[in-house]
Amino acid sequence: MQHQRILILDFGSQYTQLIARRVRELNVYSDIIPWHQFDQVPEDVKGVILSGSPHSVRDEDAPRPELHELLGSVPVLGVCYGAQYLAHTHGGAVEASNSREYGRAHLSQVDQSDALLEGIPRESQVWMSHGDTILSIGEQFEPICSTHDVKFAGFRDVDRPVWGIQFHPEVWHSTDGPTLLKNFVIKICGCNGDWTPASFADETIAKLQEQIGDDQVILGLSGGVDSSVAAALLHRAIGKQLHCIFVDNGLLRKNEFAEVLSSYEDMGLQVKGVQASDRFLQALAGEADPETKRKIIGKVFIDVFDDASKEVPNAHWLAQGTIYPDVIESVSATGGPSATIKSHHNVGGLPDYMKLKVVEPLRLLFKDEVRRVGKEVGVKDEILRRHPFPGPGLAIRILGDITTDKVRILQDVDRIWIDGLKEAGLYDEVWQAGAILLPVQSVGVMGDERTYEQAVALRAVTSTDGMTADWCHLPYSFLSKISNDIINKVRGVNRVVYDISSKPPATIEWE
Repeated sequence: MQHQRILILDFGSQYTQLIARRVRELNVYSDIIPWHQFDQVPEDVKGVILSGSPHSVRDEDAPRPELHELLGSVPVLGVCYGAQYLAHTHGGAVEASNSREYGRAHLSQVDQSDALLEGIPRESQVWMSHGDTILSIGEQFEPICSTHDVKFAGFRDVDRPVWGIQFHPEVWHSTDGPTLLKNFVIKICGCNGDWTPASFADETIAKLQEQIGDDQVILGLSGGVDSSVAAALLHRAIGKQLHCIFVDNGLLRKNEFAEVLSSYEDMGLQVKGVQASDRFLQALAGEADPETKRKIIGKVFIDVFDDASKEVPNAHWLAQGTIYPDVIESVSATGGPSATIKSHHNVGGLPDYMKLKVVEPLRLLFKDEVRRVGKEVGVKDEILRRHPFPGPGLAIRILGDITTDKVRILQDVDRIWIDGLKEAGLYDEVWQAGAILLPVQSVGVMGDERTYEQAVALRAVTSTDGMTADWCHLPYSFLSKISNDIINKVRGVNRVVYDISSKPPATIEWE
């Protein structure tokens, strides 16, 4: 079944993926493509959103899409840079603002008769994030809303279904942003909202059956949400043709290998555990660069699966739990202007010698969407509630080179941290938590002795999909207890710190 969709032209904004998520929350599929790859509106696209951008429309190298064929063919909504570009190309004036317009603002005038602003009250809070501002909008447009400082906070085309807004409706701080986007996507574009977890599951299972046929498939299980949901979909599609491999790379959480194997016993999956910790740790010996560590782990991971695949007759596919943020952070999901942040070991092609094709049933889903699909196909809540855990495991939470003693220290610290969250009833309030072994030692005093031992950082964040995150404001009494437990029970650690940085500008992981 072909679903209606909204197309988002990416001009490089950090919020572009949030726009896609907000549209999908309306049960409407959204695609992101780089602005320079757009040439015409596909038949199933019901509307187009022009994203923000770090550029000014006045920059020589600013994105300059050709919109002549687009405007008037389907409804268009320009957000921030998208709005400024519309004004700039239609006789308006965009100049640097006297004061940079960032943060909260409130609408002072709202044309509630306009279809885009239906149900949005005056004084609604919106989020601004731009250094330029629109001074005039030309004769093609008319204003529909303003703030106390921004005269043209929103405008519409007098003839065509085209709108521009200088604020960001996709971010949480724009309190009526969901209403505005619903007005655009459902009422103006006419989308029927039929892209649901159930429809995704049914259609993906059917596609997998057609794609794989009678072939055998190998899947790397990690115990986490993504690989588990991918396994459930594949198991529904091809049953015993799916062969799951769970690899102990020596960088898992404490006792995780046995615990994960146990958690899959009642799912009907064929799961084989592979002890390969020595291969990973030997390959990583002496390496401190985080990107190189990721590549080493990726290579060994593929080697292990190459060996495993030879034990499965007629194995032609390697299934992976790759999700949308993995792809975005590795190469930009669309090949667009977003910069690479880090590589992911489960994103990309395979070496020529490994005769397996890749199948990624979750590649276009965000984490919250994966959980909803998982619930639809019966994955148990114990697995769906698990915090994300990086593919390279503790390798990227041990800053610097990796040794067996460092792994032992971090496993013990991490166990106290995660178990402590669960015992305090805080685990489900946290999106992801982990401990980081820092490449520094600090002076301490234990009893009558001076110590010079490791420092560890604790990290806990709230998020919905990993694209943005805020640090968790956990009770001081709880953090104090965890710190004491770690220092008293983990040999080699005498200092604990808590990471209170958000994403952006920081990332969730330290490497």
